[in-house]
Amino acid sequence: MDARERRTAILQLLRGRTQPVTGTELARRMGVSRQVIVQDIALLRTGGANIFATPEGYLMPTTAPAAVARRVVAARHTDNARMRRELELIVENGGTVVDVSIEHPVYGEISAPLMLRTRAGVEVFMAHFEKGGTTPISMLTGGVHLHTLEAPGQEELEAVVQALRAEGLLIE
Repeated sequence: MDARERRTAILQLLRGRTQPVTGTELARRMGVSRQVIVQDIALLRTGGANIFATPEGYLMPTTAPAAVARRVVAARHTDNARMRRELELIVENGGTVVDVSIEHPVYGEISAPLMLRTRAGVEVFMAHFEKGGTTPISMLTGGVHLHTLEAPGQEELEAVVQALRAEGLLIE
């Protein structure tokens, strides 16, 4: 399989998945190194492919059905325990954390896709911070950040917002 065929195969594999696929898994399936996969993903993105690199792996978002409710919320937390609680409340109430963004005084908006839908996804994401060596981007703004949230419907989205409000995590 040449590079073009491999990239086509990667796109086909990602398009058919609802859960992220790790770079290691893609490398195994394609018979190449993980670094080759990272380069392939970069080239696919420059070619217009909408591929997210999430904490759980690579994902191509599906077109959201019209019934999906979406909202951006402003939140604040300054430690890992509160960040974990925030993310758990969102997924436990049926929400998806699409992304996180901050408003940086020099760079402007900085955003990162998360696509956290499950408690397992939250666990993988939080493991990066709890092991040390890195901090969330919200620490650049004293813990203030935005999340784009999605839920199957407006009722579920409102349950997510109410849970965050009750925990004192929202900035309103």
